[in-house]
Amino acid sequence: MTFSRPARTGASNRLTRLYLSAPHMSGLESAYVDEAFRTNWLSTVGPNLVGFEAEFSEKIGRPSVALASGTAALHLALRLCGVERGDEVLCSTLTFVASANPIVYQGATPVFIDSERASWNLDPNLLEHALRTRSKKPKALMLVHIFGQSADLDPIVELCDRYGVHLIEDAAEALGASYKGRPVGAFGAVSGFSFNGNKIITTTGGGMLSARDAAWAERARFWSQQARDPGVGFAHSELGFNYRMSNVLAGIGRGQLQVLEQRVARRREVAFEYQRALEPLGGFELMPQAPWGVHTNWLSCFLVDEGELGCSRDWLIGKLAEQDIESRPVWLPMHRQKLYESCTSIGGEVADDLSRRGICLPSSSSLDTEQVARVVTALTETVKAARQNRARQAS
Repeated sequence: MTFSRPARTGASNRLTRLYLSAPHMSGLESAYVDEAFRTNWLSTVGPNLVGFEAEFSEKIGRPSVALASGTAALHLALRLCGVERGDEVLCSTLTFVASANPIVYQGATPVFIDSERASWNLDPNLLEHALRTRSKKPKALMLVHIFGQSADLDPIVELCDRYGVHLIEDAAEALGASYKGRPVGAFGAVSGFSFNGNKIITTTGGGMLSARDAAWAERARFWSQQARDPGVGFAHSELGFNYRMSNVLAGIGRGQLQVLEQRVARRREVAFEYQRALEPLGGFELMPQAPWGVHTNWLSCFLVDEGELGCSRDWLIGKLAEQDIESRPVWLPMHRQKLYESCTSIGGEVADDLSRRGICLPSSSSLDTEQVARVVTALTETVKAARQNRARQAS
């Protein structure tokens, strides 16, 4: 498979920048947003909120509450699970910091668990070790479904049930993924989703909490609106938060939700286009597609073999940036963050390796084949130049 160099465009003779994961509007959103403006439902109440929650609940199969962010969803999930100051919460170490921070919001302490290589998600064997050996029973597990792929849920659910630990699914990166035919986010006591601008579908900013128990969903909705007690006055018996999504953003979400399957399909196509095109070059290995479900490939993640490529991962990222192509490393594990260096980590070697060698390539569902080809051409030419340079130095 060969690609020609794309032509440069624009007055500045610059290529249009390719972003890692850009918002992709369908056109269906405008009718809902226009209706919100026409009817003046511009606050954190309105028919789009009701509709979005109902449509999302049908998709996941659980009562759901639309919130201001995925982080807000995880924070309220921890509170629903009774996490308090002094508690321990187990957490995937290979994740974005927003998975761990809400644990600290509640005054609890995260204990990080390493990944397994089949999916890059939390290792059930290490989870069992942690649950068996911790002197203090953890209150909850923050399980992250990384980069659009489900963790191996059967053994994880069984372990949490056996040890009486609340399972929270951080599905911020994995809306549309499935595990053995069921949607991710439908297994734990509570789950959180993100609609940030870089996610598969977006409300430009926002999130969703889904709960097994309808009463828990109602409690989260109550807390998200400053926990105002019923009645005409402004009375408050519990601590609340300003976490509710706006009716305008919920309108965007309603339009986006209608094209979720198409967005997932295109992200998967992009990942496999990269895989096929980079295979002859060597040195790039696509993130595994675990056999137990559908991986959305929210981001097209590859492991690089620096010895085979003749250059480092970070050097590649820099060379792509020079050509207006955004890429980035795989997450730096939580146990390597200065913020969390005092926390316990169970394992860590797998996450360290994935973080050291992993690269995320442009993955937007709006990418066309020519744009994917541009990324492949940039990588191919960069690697060939690095190999030639290494050969010259060796001679």
